[in-house]
Amino acid sequence: MQANPHVGHGRSAVAFDVIRRYLMYRGYAVTYVRNITDIDDKIIAAANEQGVSIQDVADRAAERFEATQDALGVLRPDIEPKATDHIAEIIDMIGDLIVKDHAYVAAGDVYFAVRSFAHYARLSNRNVDEMLAGARIATGEIKRDPLDFALWKAAKPGEPQWPSPWGPGRPGWHIECSAMARRYLGDTLDIHGGGTDLIFPHHENEIAQSEAVTGRPFANVWLHNGMVTLSGEKMSKSTGHFVDLASLLADNPPLAIRLFYLRAHYRSNVEFSPDLIADAVASFERLQSFRRRHADLEGTVPDAGIVAAFETAMDDDFNTPVALGVLFDAVREGNRLSDEGGDAAGVAVAVERLLEVLGLIPEATGSDGLDGLAPDLERLAAELGLEPGHGAEETLERVIDHRTEARASKDWSTSDKIRDGLASIGIVIEDGADGVAWHRK
Repeated sequence: MQANPHVGHGRSAVAFDVIRRYLMYRGYAVTYVRNITDIDDKIIAAANEQGVSIQDVADRAAERFEATQDALGVLRPDIEPKATDHIAEIIDMIGDLIVKDHAYVAAGDVYFAVRSFAHYARLSNRNVDEMLAGARIATGEIKRDPLDFALWKAAKPGEPQWPSPWGPGRPGWHIECSAMARRYLGDTLDIHGGGTDLIFPHHENEIAQSEAVTGRPFANVWLHNGMVTLSGEKMSKSTGHFVDLASLLADNPPLAIRLFYLRAHYRSNVEFSPDLIADAVASFERLQSFRRRHADLEGTVPDAGIVAAFETAMDDDFNTPVALGVLFDAVREGNRLSDEGGDAAGVAVAVERLLEVLGLIPEATGSDGLDGLAPDLERLAAELGLEPGHGAEETLERVIDHRTEARASKDWSTSDKIRDGLASIGIVIEDGADGVAWHRK
């Protein structure tokens, strides 16, 4: 990736992060590998266009990607290898393919012979002969069959290169992934994930070159997430039809965007719209409001029925929309119990634990404090004719007490002025049966 990630990239990361989290919750030992392609045609083109090094382009792209993943609550991978650190493994794998007559050298390039692999395109259920009808050999390629794909590309002026038995050059995209997967996960992966847009040709090529070397299944299970669409079309950087992920995260609570992704099953396409984002933000706030209302419940046993219903949903191909429905029903029931003076502790603990499984618990960063807001609170107090307190918290207490008095005397104008004034500096107040609570927005 050489450009800023768009909303579709975030969807894929969140989908597999939830799958990983749920498998861990269920007791599986998970080794999560996410490789970085730091050399390919697009990265080289971007470096030449910007007049910087290829490493600069790749490093900046990786930093931007990781920043968005951190904001979305995506756990860092256990292993995150880079293609350029595994040239030796790539060359060895290409050599094995040549020895086994699945690849051939042509003027310094090395190509995989697609027709040498009998099961090519079985994942996408395509017919090789039908694909051949529309295939062409591009200018500069010297290959035997239009369907053959590059494993090694001969060196060109201005491009990075490494020595190899076939001359200096660099690896093709598909072989990088196979070599790194084999290095860290062995001949057969338990689960291989990715977007539906990668099924063909990338995943098909991974299967062909990996199984041609090992003679074993490349992956036991394939999971593919659907696309995020905009006006019914897949988001794409190349066409300019996309929404920038970093900008969306800057304008909204990042975990609300995560919730937006999880409201659709990971295999389904999901349409992006401002209205759907606004609804996700409101829904996320309902969850957080419930958590604030029912805090400090350590030692309470979670409601078994809620947990069982959640697990049933997630056991059904990680059905997050149904699992979220279970949690929102629980929130509604928990609030009803609290309003009626009942015991909602078991419900609240279940919701808390299961939201954590979905990655919807914000990290404790101290953001509920009042650091930096003292001048704004003092200004608001002065507008209300109040003396500021000794510190920001005491000033806030005086402002909230003044609002409570205004509401008691039905002075709704003053009450609304205080609420709006606090909201303008990022403090949200909530009126409940137990009194007034506040939190930082």
